[in-house]
Amino acid sequence: MQSVAETIRAALMTADPRAKCFAARDVTRRWRKGQLAWRFDAAMPDQPAWPTAPELLPPTQMPRRGKFGSDRGRIALWHSLAHIEFVAIDLALDMAGRFGEEMGEEFVSDFLYVAADEAMHFALLARKLERLGSFYGALPAHAGLWEAAYSTRHDVAARLAVVPMVLEARGLDVTPATLERVSAAGDEHGAKILSRILDDEIRHVAFGTKHFLKCAENAEKPAESMWQELVRTHFRGALKPPFNDSARLAAGLSREFYEKVAL
Repeated sequence: MQSVAETIRAALMTADPRAKCFAARDVTRRWRKGQLAWRFDAAMPDQPAWPTAPELLPPTQMPRRGKFGSDRGRIALWHSLAHIEFVAIDLALDMAGRFGEEMGEEFVSDFLYVAADEAMHFALLARKLERLGSFYGALPAHAGLWEAAYSTRHDVAARLAVVPMVLEARGLDVTPATLERVSAAGDEHGAKILSRILDDEIRHVAFGTKHFLKCAENAEKPAESMWQELVRTHFRGALKPPFNDSARLAAGLSREFYEKVAL
């Protein structure tokens, strides 16, 4: 029987976006059916395989999106969201494959569930781009999204603190405003996609928070202060309001975590 680690690594090393979506869903399905052995006999790559397009640029070199009301602006928005979800597939797969043996079966199940969700989100966004006459890879994309994974590759608590509890939590903050803009423009199809993503991301942040609390308990440290220390050490950006406090709280992320490190 193939191991869970082998199968996750194979999905990570799949470059084609459509094929990576299928691979992420397949590993999740096979795991749920008990068709993968509990063995961690394959190392996770420092960087997954990605397609030749989009061109990845430093954040400071990313072109402006343009006004949302223009065709260019709409395509740029959906392309940016698609790229975030594409990288999120790898972030979830790597979480399960890199730290699963240490953290246990529930951890693997949770983050493979996230990987399948992210694959579905990407597929929805890729089809949205096609409806607009474009495609994923048509525009440059942000190169920094994987940095958080690479810099925390040796510490599961740091990875949980930064990826689900900072980066994905930020999605909870900004998605409602984007959803409002899309709805105001009369794009009901786009609004349904964003509503689905927002609901799912609350659950993803909740998974991260749940397992971080276990790390804090095992380390016999207060969860909030441990999280704040890890964020200050491993997160290069800044936590800026406004915060979607209700969505964050629904994910178990109370203000006690982030108000002391927010600008």
